Amino acid sequence: MKANEAIQKFSLLGGPLHRLGCRLGLVRDETHTIRLGLAIGGLAWGVLVLLAILMGGGHQLFSLGLIGVHIRLLVVIPLFFTCEAWVAPAMAEFVRNLVHSGVVPENELPALAADIRRVNRLADSWLVEVFALLATFASPLLEMVVDLPGQTADLSSVLAESGGKFGPVMVWYLLLCLPLFRFLLFRWVWRLGLWWYFLGRLGRRKLNLVPTHSDGVAGLGFLEVVHEHFMPFAFALAAFYAATFAEDIAAGTMAFEALYGYVPLILLAVAALFIGPLFLFSAKLWTARVTGWSEYMGMASRYVGAFDRKWIRDEAATGESPLGTPDLQSLADLTNSLDVVRNLRVAPVSRRLLLGFATAVAVPMLPLVLFKYPAGDVAAKLFQSLTGL
Repeated sequence: MKANEAIQKFSLLGGPLHRLGCRLGLVRDETHTIRLGLAIGGLAWGVLVLLAILMGGGHQLFSLGLIGVHIRLLVVIPLFFTCEAWVAPAMAEFVRNLVHSGVVPENELPALAADIRRVNRLADSWLVEVFALLATFASPLLEMVVDLPGQTADLSSVLAESGGKFGPVMVWYLLLCLPLFRFLLFRWVWRLGLWWYFLGRLGRRKLNLVPTHSDGVAGLGFLEVVHEHFMPFAFALAAFYAATFAEDIAAGTMAFEALYGYVPLILLAVAALFIGPLFLFSAKLWTARVTGWSEYMGMASRYVGAFDRKWIRDEAATGESPLGTPDLQSLADLTNSLDVVRNLRVAPVSRRLLLGFATAVAVPMLPLVLFKYPAGDVAAKLFQSLTGL
């Protein structure tokens, strides 16, 4: 189909950093960017450790109060790139499915193609990464107003921890490692905004939603699969906050009990980021459910009436045996179709997706329990309960 051929491949990847990774051979097939993330985080961390060892402060760098440094560089940054390597192909496949399955009708394809071109152009713009750099180095101004958590998360905290002394390790961390982390975070915030924008535009298009579709969301089920691929990003955010909380608890500036309020807030934030956009289709899915229920109930009434007259009331007196007749199977299939319409969800969100994001947030937080219940004490109590000694 000519209209289909004019639609570009959807992609949120691009920009100077992505192109540099391609030239260096760290990005393969345009989407496999994990090696780029490992190289960026590993190089920044390796130089930091080397400088600390040369300056005789290697033992201090590996203290619990600086765990956020290692988590940002060795865990969070690689997970940013792992997420984009996972989610980008899924997004492209979702858009292809929209076209080939007919969810987007042919008369809406030119508008869809225009939206994709606009998103691709914005994702590949060098201006975006320039603005991300400006936001990165403007962040210290925000820190003067907002007190960020963590002993290594902002300039003022790092200076206070070091007694205001600048050395090679401090300069490397403040001028490269911390800005690098923020730059990549702002870069991802922009990409999430583009994805929300695309979903918002799609939600306003006329869509061919089939209420009896077996995915339970009228043909939009693959969108849930796309958002499952955001879980590495959710894990990265939770790991970042868990590390900052660990720094504050170790420094005595935060009580363990404060986690009871912070962790639910992080769960809500993750839900808003990665589950909230799926409700952009709720109005259309609700309309599809109501319309489908009306239409299929009308068809069901006509069919059941005919079935009743033929096989129950026997007005035609056909003399046929109901055993093995396809009418019974058709009646069962119709009942199943009505059940699908009745249970049609108002968003492509399942318990599996909710549980997945909850797990992605909870797992990085679990080690914080050791502040309240040290592993040695727990092991000793278990040993006593098992042996009675």
